[in-house]
Amino acid sequence: MNHTVQTFFTPTSTDHPPNYEMLKEEHEVATLGVPHNPVPLTSTVTHIRSKTSMPDHITWSLFNTLFINSCCLGFIAFSYSVKSRDRKMVGDLTGAQAYASTTKCLNVWALILGIIVIILMIITPILILQAYQ
Repeated sequence: MNHTVQTFFTPTSTDHPPNYEMLKEEHEVATLGVPHNPVPLTSTVTHIRSKTSMPDHITWSLFNTLFINSCCLGFIAFSYSVKSRDRKMVGDLTGAQAYASTTKCLNVWALILGIIVIILMIITPILILQAYQ
């Protein structure tokens, strides 16, 4: 290594300006030690969901749509349950609860009407056969 003396402040008689870059570099090495590479900052986002799950009755609506679609109530209930699920995904819990309540009501009515129609389809042929005997 070459040890030479370097003056940072030159006398006023010389025409050379002081070497501030060298001074700044030595100051940084003295105070910080080894130069560090900047690490990119990362952030963590945690979504905390509520423990109470709001049912959207989509499976019940699908069952009513496929098997007991009396007066198209099953299909209407299915569309409301999809709207309820969409509202829940957006974060509008009040709207999701309103759509879920409507879905439940439509599913109950579709199921009741479907059961009544099935019972009538079983009883009607029996009554007709008994009338002709």
